[in-house]
Amino acid sequence: MALDGKTALVTGAGSGIGAATAIELAKAGANVAAADLDANAANETAKRTGALGQRGLAIQADIGNLSDIDAMVSTVVGELGGIDIVVNNAGVTRHGALLDITEETWDLMQNINAKGTFFCVQRVARQMVEQGRGGRIINMSSTGGKGFRGTSSPAYAASKGAIISMTYIAAVQLAPHDINVNAICPGLVDTPMLRGMLAQRSNDTGTPVQQLFEGLENMVPLGRLDDPEDVAAMAAFLAGPGGRNITGQTINIDGGLVMN
Repeated sequence: MALDGKTALVTGAGSGIGAATAIELAKAGANVAAADLDANAANETAKRTGALGQRGLAIQADIGNLSDIDAMVSTVVGELGGIDIVVNNAGVTRHGALLDITEETWDLMQNINAKGTFFCVQRVARQMVEQGRGGRIINMSSTGGKGFRGTSSPAYAASKGAIISMTYIAAVQLAPHDINVNAICPGLVDTPMLRGMLAQRSNDTGTPVQQLFEGLENMVPLGRLDDPEDVAAMAAFLAGPGGRNITGQTINIDGGLVMN
């Protein structure tokens, strides 16, 4: 129970990587606030973390809205007594080539992935500084932010690259407060989001979903996609004692897709 007595906030916790991370942190002993745009999904994750013996809290929040972020942080502090760990996982993507990206698609991804993550970092960091006991900030970027050629779209890659840059600067500026800031860069993860994109591509191209899925697997040197639990395990490590002296890092979980 390496995180016994700690409180964690996970955004985008309704499914996929976020849900797996919330559960992994609860297994390690943390009380977990599960935030998601989908209130029902957040409630389901909170039930699962609560069943592990820790306090679970569900919050409906749109991280593209600063007032929602402020309310989310206030609710966690009010209900659970503070924030020791945050995993900024909420994000969106849309499949598209550079020549086809619209302003609407660009703005959506920048608003949620880049702006939303930045202000979650800022608001939670302010709380951690006020608490005076340090903290762990873990941002969910992507190998797309490092130039992975198979990324869903250049707009998505740009938004995830922004997360990497802000992670570096935040790590330096928050280090005097004993707040560690790192980013995880998943590769191809078998999540409902990925399955949805494959279904759309199958509909657009007539290629069977299984064939598209196998094509992705063939891109990975280890021959398999990530499970959400692969990424969650790294988040729990960075949040725990093993991550005590790790900050300003971008860690790939991708089966060898990107090696930098």
